[in-house]
Amino acid sequence: MSNVQEPRNGVVNLAFLEMQPKRAEFLVFGAPLIEEEEIREVEATLRSGWLGTGPKTKLFEQRFAEYTGAKFAVALNSATAGLHLALDALGIGPGDEVIVPTMTFAATANVVFHVGATPVFADCDPTTFNIDPASIAAAITPRTKAIIPVHFAGRPCDMDAIMAIAQRHGLKVIEDAAHATETWYKGRKVGTIGDVAAFSFYSTKNIVTGEGGMVTTNDPDLADAIRIRSLHGISRDAWKRYSTEGYQPYDCMYPGYKYNMMDLQASLGIHQLAKVDRFWARRDQYWAMYNQGFASLPELTLPPADEPDTKHARHLYTLILDIDQLTVNRNEFVNLLKEENIGSGVHFVALHLHSLFRERLGTKRGDFPGSEYVSDRTISLPLSPKLTEADVQDVIAAVHRVIKRVRR
Repeated sequence: MSNVQEPRNGVVNLAFLEMQPKRAEFLVFGAPLIEEEEIREVEATLRSGWLGTGPKTKLFEQRFAEYTGAKFAVALNSATAGLHLALDALGIGPGDEVIVPTMTFAATANVVFHVGATPVFADCDPTTFNIDPASIAAAITPRTKAIIPVHFAGRPCDMDAIMAIAQRHGLKVIEDAAHATETWYKGRKVGTIGDVAAFSFYSTKNIVTGEGGMVTTNDPDLADAIRIRSLHGISRDAWKRYSTEGYQPYDCMYPGYKYNMMDLQASLGIHQLAKVDRFWARRDQYWAMYNQGFASLPELTLPPADEPDTKHARHLYTLILDIDQLTVNRNEFVNLLKEENIGSGVHFVALHLHSLFRERLGTKRGDFPGSEYVSDRTISLPLSPKLTEADVQDVIAAVHRVIKRVRR
């Protein structure tokens, strides 16, 4: 009988893991942790008969504003809606350019098309994956009106440099904080640094409402414009028009959109927000376990240490594969992990390599080498607070087995 001990309390015992068989059940990449408080609140909302935008959405907005330190928060049906409304409310449109990272999800650039403007790509730092301020500066033209930095995986961008560039050229800054609910930068909460920010509560995010998002800003006029645009451009919220306060006529002030959050979603959000620090601490523990578990594998580059005076949201744990030392590419590595019953993600395939942007903007491989390096090699591992230590050990063991199979 082996005297190798099972790992406990977040300590990774590689000798033990090497003895483990393949995981029996598939581990989903981004399963959320929904607890009894959320379930009871949703049930109460269903029984109340008020499912749409109402008092619980308003409460969620108030608590999220308090959490971030922003003066205003507007709840929406997605972070994408928030980015779109921010551009619209800032008056950005045809003939304008907006600088976005190519290392991001398609929504960051798609919303620029939605307002009739042109996205202009900037490269990323291949170590942090965040937008490179030098690439931003090189992309500015007389038509540039805004910058959308993305706090990739929850790591804050170099906001000092970005805000300095914006101030120098008179540009607006819209923070894409979809990954960054818990992120801090030099004593300031992400979401309070630029002119406006958009957060995501999609089912894989750090706060989960299924679908959903939030915009934060310190500008009362901008907050008001975004709120009006979010619900058909009318002057009053539906829950105010039909509440016990009595009927209040509304005025359609703008050709707006249907981007509002429902109380059903906010019922999840108010409790998820209350647990955000506990959930972060669990993901931080798993982050440390991954770092320990992969430290002996030269074929992997682990996430860099956090920068001084910042807090990483621990949204994505991303590895860079040294594909020159492997007999497979990144996509094949993802499939081999799937054979081990481990789900994983790719964040992201650089936008300038997608057909939409190649056709509309004329981009091609070779344009943004930092982003292409990451795009070809990155893989994200499960990091949900729903995971157990045993789940994390399974991921580590599976990665070791795959590396052993495919190393040169």
